Amino acid sequence: MKQLICLPLFMIALLVQAQTPEDQLIKSGIELPSISSPIANYVNVVRTGNLLYLSGKGPSQKDGSYITGKLGKDLTIEQGYAAARLTAINQLAVLKNELGELSRIKRIVKVLGLVNSAADFYDQPKVINGFSDLMVLILGDKGKHARSAIGTNALPFNMAVEVELIVEID
Repeated sequence: MKQLICLPLFMIALLVQAQTPEDQLIKSGIELPSISSPIANYVNVVRTGNLLYLSGKGPSQKDGSYITGKLGKDLTIEQGYAAARLTAINQLAVLKNELGELSRIKRIVKVLGLVNSAADFYDQPKVINGFSDLMVLILGDKGKHARSAIGTNALPFNMAVEVELIVEID
């Protein structure tokens, strides 16, 4: 009798674990945008061996505009978190475009998060948590990464955040 009860629970656990990152995106109500072209003489991603190096991306919205402003002056931590989360969605779109399937991601290795900050703003990690939290939501343990969250006095187009990353693939 115990075996009959445990088997369905085991099957449910397998189904939960078997969800692809694309399934997680759908479950989370996230639609990946189309990829924008680089604005200068560079590419969105470079592959070397089993590593992908992604160029910095910012919080571009569906209409092509960016979430802009300085954290601690124009934007709150919550608004910065949302900007970093949007940046994660944009970087997942780059990965999906490059790989075809996000399940080819073995691990997010390193994240460099730049935060457009007022001189007295010191909560850059809380802002970049928006990026990190989304990676873990969509990729599970494969989304956990080493990270730096740096404050800067300006970013291109006055973007609130910019994030680049290194990804290991199968």
